[in-house]
Amino acid sequence: MNQSGPVYRCALITGASSGLGLEYARQLAPFSQKLILVSRRKEVLEEVARGLISDHPQLEVDLFASDLSTASDRDRLIDSLAARNVQPDLLLNNAGMGDYGEFRSADWTKLSEMIRLNVEALTHLSHALLPGLISQKGALLNVSSLASILPIPDLAVYAATKAYVTNFSEALRQEVKEFGVRVLAVCPGPVRTGFGERARRSAGSKLPVQDAFYVAPEQVVRDSLKVLRLGQARIYPGFKVALAAAGIGLLPVAAVRFLMSFRPRRS
Repeated sequence: MNQSGPVYRCALITGASSGLGLEYARQLAPFSQKLILVSRRKEVLEEVARGLISDHPQLEVDLFASDLSTASDRDRLIDSLAARNVQPDLLLNNAGMGDYGEFRSADWTKLSEMIRLNVEALTHLSHALLPGLISQKGALLNVSSLASILPIPDLAVYAATKAYVTNFSEALRQEVKEFGVRVLAVCPGPVRTGFGERARRSAGSKLPVQDAFYVAPEQVVRDSLKVLRLGQARIYPGFKVALAAAGIGLLPVAAVRFLMSFRPRRS
């Protein structure tokens, strides 16, 4: 993004206290009049806001400490925006979580929270804020995953939630393109954020990912914001990840099943 002035009047970012959400806030700050940062951790959000305002004194930052996996906190956020007549022209659904391990031994509380956060919260906020996006010809960016096109053992529920995100984004894009609203599904491969630490079930476990496929958060955010402006439907940031996604897309389902049967399941 090399525009000299604001691109977005008001951008709302979920999961903004760390990882990709924090990087989106940093890269959007020079090109936004206002950022609304949403995360569970109020103290961390306050620290993030101080840094952003220090670097960009013209920027207005609002904070919402919310657990988006709960309907009550989502309603509180939506009602607060409506009461102040705040309508974001960019909704960035980044908040999400994972769970690494066999489905049969998973903790249902964690699985349920993941489904609510990855699927229900994203859908709820999109539905609530879509009228404002339409009225402003705004944009909706949903952070999905390369996992959305793969049935991955030991990440079964996570991959399924991201398949929902990618397909929901594609379908919604078709519905709202006539109103000038852009919808993008961002499908990164492995990124060095706190995701892996939260997804694993024990200190000794590790997601079996080759280091060569890791993409820096800065590149994921930079590339996705660029193609969002261009109206692209989906992006797999990073050359190797994009190449892998293209190859997977050409394979029949039976071949994908066969390949997944050889995926390392312990590391």
